[in-house]
Amino acid sequence: MPGKGEFLFLVILVPVLRLKPVSFKYFVHHVLFVSGLRNDRLFKRLVSNKMLLRLSLVVLLLLQLGWSVHAQDEETVEVEEGTEEAEQEEVKPLYSPPTATGETYFTDHFLSEESFKQKWILSEAKKEGVNEDIAKYDGKWAVEEPEEQAMSGDLGLVLKDRAKHHAVSAKLDKPFKFDGKPLVVQYEVRFQKGMECGGAYIKLLSDVPGLDLKNFQDKTGYTIMFGPDKCGVDTKLHFIFRHKNPNNGSYEEKHSKKPTMDLVNVFTDKQTHLFTLIVNPDNSFEVFVDQTLVNSGNLLQDVSPPVNPPQEVEDPDDSKPEDWDEREKIPDPDATKPEDWNEDAPRKIVDPDATKPDGWLDDEDEFVPDPGAVKPEDWDDEMDGEWEAPQIENPRCEAAPGCGEWSPPMIDNPEYKGKWKAPMIANPNYKGIWKPRMIPNPDYFEDLSPYAMTPIGAVGLELWAMTEDVLFDNFIITNEKTVADEWAKASWKLKSHEEAREKAQKSFIESVVFAAYERPWLWVVYIMVVIIPVILFIHFCCPATIPKKKSAHPKKTDAITPDDKLPKKKKADLNAKPAEAGQGDAMAEEDQKAGAEDEAAGDDAAEEEEVPEAEEKDGEEQEAPEEDQQEERKPSKSDLEATEQPEALAEEGSPRTSARKRKVRKD
Repeated sequence: MPGKGEFLFLVILVPVLRLKPVSFKYFVHHVLFVSGLRNDRLFKRLVSNKMLLRLSLVVLLLLQLGWSVHAQDEETVEVEEGTEEAEQEEVKPLYSPPTATGETYFTDHFLSEESFKQKWILSEAKKEGVNEDIAKYDGKWAVEEPEEQAMSGDLGLVLKDRAKHHAVSAKLDKPFKFDGKPLVVQYEVRFQKGMECGGAYIKLLSDVPGLDLKNFQDKTGYTIMFGPDKCGVDTKLHFIFRHKNPNNGSYEEKHSKKPTMDLVNVFTDKQTHLFTLIVNPDNSFEVFVDQTLVNSGNLLQDVSPPVNPPQEVEDPDDSKPEDWDEREKIPDPDATKPEDWNEDAPRKIVDPDATKPDGWLDDEDEFVPDPGAVKPEDWDDEMDGEWEAPQIENPRCEAAPGCGEWSPPMIDNPEYKGKWKAPMIANPNYKGIWKPRMIPNPDYFEDLSPYAMTPIGAVGLELWAMTEDVLFDNFIITNEKTVADEWAKASWKLKSHEEAREKAQKSFIESVVFAAYERPWLWVVYIMVVIIPVILFIHFCCPATIPKKKSAHPKKTDAITPDDKLPKKKKADLNAKPAEAGQGDAMAEEDQKAGAEDEAAGDDAAEEEEVPEAEEKDGEEQEAPEEDQQEERKPSKSDLEATEQPEALAEEGSPRTSARKRKVRKD
């Protein structure tokens, strides 16, 4: 709801918008006069167009309303009562760890460093095939708060080192077996410093005998690998599962198709993002980023390479016969070259009909030395050679059709045919493109339920990153999507909301967008705020060209002008005979009262009188405020009487009084 400031602004704005045109104009005149802008031409144009000025006031109101709504959202500061300093401190919302509402196989929200060490195991292995200096998984992990904390008490698992191998894993509370229930995997990632090159994916390690988490490395068998990865401009969101060949027991990685979402923002905005994978018993899968579906498909059709091999394959022992003709077209063997076919005829010949144009200057060169060129002072003939003036176009050739030796132009030779070739005809021996024959695939199998993967026994992070401080949080593995959604609602949803609020406070554009995210009706306000200033800008910067009218000055005439109009009582007094002595003081008082009443009546009439529209639109010769007009025009009758009143009272009894007043009125 609008605050007191908005209501006060409305109270002032509404009466102003309801003013009559002349009253509205004089209201603006006084405002500009007080502000010292009364001589600014831009504001004079603004005064001349009341509708645009009123639109401007409406824009100010809309801005005030939109900003006040957002300002109310940003009131997160509480005043500590009972303290001597009485300072205002920003209080961040207290983070409360989420609680799973259904069956889970693994959860962790990293409450402390001690709980992390009890649950997770650091790898002591060495990576094979790399230099000894970087082969060891010695990258450090820490449980700590984010660098930019949105909620108080929120901790996460942070990858601390760059350009080092990191590996840590934890066993599930109980193995997940693919026995008819969906697999739902969900966790949070925050690239606090962005990401140059590195991954933040997890590996769901296969539950096999002899699984040693202290020896966890890149060769350790896994069932599913899932999560974001980036290097340079290439961004990925992995969903890879290892499928077991039922014939020989070997494993092969199956990669899902690329997601539809552009993941650049995930690696650059430094916000917390939620990644969710769902594998259903019907072989379908879904991938979500921030609870938005970005990839989906079927394990049988939408992975590469396919789960099931083809039933037939090419015979590796088959070879193409020697007489196999793959030529679809061949030259006609019966065709012969025509007798009149001249292969030696040139492509171009001299135009026999060309003639030299009249006025061609054969003795003039097309380019001549520049007569105005001067040899440079530092030119050394011995080192630089003999100096020659630069060449310019011959000025004598400008009016002529050409200069120099004339030669006729070349044209295409009509008898040119080139080398003769036999026309192409269909090959009677054509057999098509040869391919090896197909034979039954000896390795064929059909697995209609790739969902039934190897059971999962542990979750691990085996990563290499060129950017440190990658934060992981709120892991959950369950068999119900609703459980994961409730988990995210109690953790990621609150966290991302607070992060967006803090980010919005740092930028005006982001703040107004964030405010409109919660109140969609604000988009209407934003649109009006953008459109109306554009209209005002076009009007003031690109005004319509209107011919200016010359300022009309009243001719000096004996005719009575509006300034000469006097109250009837005044006219009667002027035409009356001189007053008797002793009545001068009384007449002076009556004249002063009548003059005051006339001035009041004149002001009221000026306010009700409409200013002609043509004069208001004249931008350069805009009517000046009352103060300027009084300086330029001739003094009115009432002004002259006010200045000459003492003298008039002194000569009231003189016969020359009436004549003097008539002379003043005539002037």
